[in-house]
Amino acid sequence: MNHAVTLSIVSPVYKAEQMLDELVLRLEQVLSSMHVSFEIILVDDGSPDKSWRKIETICSQKTFVKGISLSRNFGQHHAITAGIDYANGEWIIVIDCDLQDRPEEIYNLYQKALEGYDIVFACRSDRKDGLLKRLTSAFFYKVFSYLSGIQHDSSVGNFGIYHSKVITSIKNMKESTRVFSQMARWVGFKTSYIKTQHDNRFKGKSTYSWGKLISLAIDIILTYSEKPLKIMFLTGSLISASSIIASMLIIANHLIVKTELNLLIFILTSIWFLSGSILIGLGLIGLYLSKVFEGVKNRPLYIVYQTQNL
Repeated sequence: MNHAVTLSIVSPVYKAEQMLDELVLRLEQVLSSMHVSFEIILVDDGSPDKSWRKIETICSQKTFVKGISLSRNFGQHHAITAGIDYANGEWIIVIDCDLQDRPEEIYNLYQKALEGYDIVFACRSDRKDGLLKRLTSAFFYKVFSYLSGIQHDSSVGNFGIYHSKVITSIKNMKESTRVFSQMARWVGFKTSYIKTQHDNRFKGKSTYSWGKLISLAIDIILTYSEKPLKIMFLTGSLISASSIIASMLIIANHLIVKTELNLLIFILTSIWFLSGSILIGLGLIGLYLSKVFEGVKNRPLYIVYQTQNL
């Protein structure tokens, strides 16, 4: 398949009105120096500020910049999905709009891809995020690696270059819980990594609150791992087995040693048994529901309100 565009840059935008001029300027400088055809796709994810108005202004001045405005805030990864759906390039680069991932690293990503790789992830060295965020991120990926059985590097995010055949495979994945970097890993293909410099946020503070980060972490774990349900099932089984053994010991002690039967303890062990049985049942039902739940969703992944230069 021949592509009219060599590189498509996709950037999800949220509360980034003050950063867009700098983002587009640096992207244009880097891409022009590479002497390849390119397009920049900015996806406004229902920003409450004037981000879309800024995108419209930029699009009116630069025809290689494309604008997509979603009807509401669908989330970063749904905005990325919208961007890659409209991308025409042979290679697609996903980069956040806050300029922590440096546009100047695109050249190195592209050169590495030309060595024969379909995916090249950027490994952020010396991350400029706060200590607490770095620690919680590292902890989460340790837990996620255990639950999913796949090793994940906390220094790797969405920033990277992806061949169009990789993007086509990702576009065929229609589940509503979207985590772009994990989906890119899941589809496989020949993958490499390069170290990139990580900068401070250009302006303002991160729009990812702790509530959003925790919600995203839960979504990732529940979407990419069944192990929590299996742990629940095993926990229920262990509790039930323990309660049965405890009940047998209490009854044996009463019959052999002739001690008075402690009804309170007996009732407690019975409650443990029932609780364990309930957990087993919930675990089994959950395993089935998780499969059904994945199959029955059919809502659109995003809704486009308006576009520019598309």
